[in-house]
Amino acid sequence: MSPRHLLVSCAVLLLAGCEIPGIYPDPKVIAREADAKATGGACRYALRGIEDCYTLNPKAPKAAVFDGWKEMDAYMRENKIDGIASTVKTPTDGDQPQEEAVATSKDKSAAPEAKEPRTSKAKASKAS
Repeated sequence: MSPRHLLVSCAVLLLAGCEIPGIYPDPKVIAREADAKATGGACRYALRGIEDCYTLNPKAPKAAVFDGWKEMDAYMRENKIDGIASTVKTPTDGDQPQEEAVATSKDKSAAPEAKEPRTSKAKASKAS
């Protein structure tokens, strides 16, 4: 064997064990898409429309949510699985949005009154 062949074979063996940056996809991106896919499947199982799923999960990649929703739909149809209706109301379910419902359910007399913000003059007079 010539030294050139030996050098090339050593280089190939050394590079075979390396992970060169940029070749493999980022693990965070893979995890985010897997989570979005699981979210889409859960939305389908909860009998939510895909539009509701997009509205409830605005940061999730829509393509991955749709893939998960579509896969769960096919799985549920093949195995004749009925979904379970969600008990969480969304703003599109009617009534009031969740923030308003929480605010109106509290007793207004129990809520503390907001204090006025301190100005720089008030801070200076209190400091001296």
